[in-house]
Amino acid sequence: MAREIIATDKAPSAIGTYSQAVKVGSTVYLSGQIPLVPETMEIIEGGIEARIHQVFKNLSAVCEAAGGSLQQIAKLNIFLTDLSNFATVNEIMAQYFEQPYPARAAIGVAQLPKDAAVEMDGVLELD
Repeated sequence: MAREIIATDKAPSAIGTYSQAVKVGSTVYLSGQIPLVPETMEIIEGGIEARIHQVFKNLSAVCEAAGGSLQQIAKLNIFLTDLSNFATVNEIMAQYFEQPYPARAAIGVAQLPKDAAVEMDGVLELD
């Protein structure tokens, strides 16, 4: 099956040897997004709430470029450098997703690219 590379300027450019997303059939594999502002490629200013919102905005832009939406994410992986922010992630996630929610993992990590506090990736299934 052919692979299609998904790219949009409404999300941060790749900062390494990867694509923003890859579509195979009706499945889209979303690369990790950190809270970079696409226009500046800098971490958004503000607290963890602003950074979580920026990650969801970035993921949403890539989903839309693939012809889908956040609501079609089947599996979401969340990486946090401080698991005490888990409740905040839940509160903000509820603003972007409706039931049925995607399968999800939340993982505590020591460090993320550009010293980000949060990163998310996922798998999108297009209808």
